Amino acid sequence: MQGSANLNVMMKAARKAGRSLAKDFREVENLQVSMKGAGDFVSRADLAAEEIIKTDLMEARPTYGWMAEEGGEIEGKDPTRRWIVDPLDGTTNYLHGLPHWAVSIALEHKGEIISGVVYDPSKDELFWAEKGQGAWMNESRLRVSGRHKLIESIFATGLPFAGRADLPETLQELARLLPATAGVRRFGAASLDLAYVAAGRYDGFWERRLQSWDLAAGSLIVREAGGLVEPLTPGKNIVEDGEIIAANEPIFETFAKVIRNS
Repeated sequence: MQGSANLNVMMKAARKAGRSLAKDFREVENLQVSMKGAGDFVSRADLAAEEIIKTDLMEARPTYGWMAEEGGEIEGKDPTRRWIVDPLDGTTNYLHGLPHWAVSIALEHKGEIISGVVYDPSKDELFWAEKGQGAWMNESRLRVSGRHKLIESIFATGLPFAGRADLPETLQELARLLPATAGVRRFGAASLDLAYVAAGRYDGFWERRLQSWDLAAGSLIVREAGGLVEPLTPGKNIVEDGEIIAANEPIFETFAKVIRNS
């Protein structure tokens, strides 16, 4: 399966940034022993990865806009198209030497995500999708899982940390969901959580208070793999408001009811 010219540019940039991050990641594992300066080192690795992506994408498409975690927003000459980039999703995992983090790149056209790439360098898994073209991991076509029962399904989410205000809400959701399922995972990288729903590894995912770059690419990949994706609060905008619920079609409604407590 061949992607568009834009998609090829995105994949190349993701792999290049991934190589740079993987090289630095080996260094982080050594730094773990001292813990001195590991945080600064990771920040530099993150910025270096963003610079690689920015250089590649802006060189290939100089008129497109840009929105990324570190570098903020740039209005493009072409106001209808922009890149939405997270050079390192799963920074805390990366900092702790956990090999579960990713590079996420999305292309938005007139407010809609039309291409998405999520690259996990540690496992060399490149998840990608284009609107109307299906979803893929490397060369394999992706499909969401076919499970019909909540009790056989596993779900992913993020858990509030460092005094975030949504802890009570999340604990209530977990209290409702856990008894009805085969388990909930918290792996610490939303872009990969979504990619895993697309690959049928998880049956569903929900989270709030995400940034647009955490979920722009992943939400398209789930949809193109046959999954359903909605904002947690009906009527809201996933990318702008940073809240999402995603699952395969057979369990979506039941799962959403439990989470939304409706």
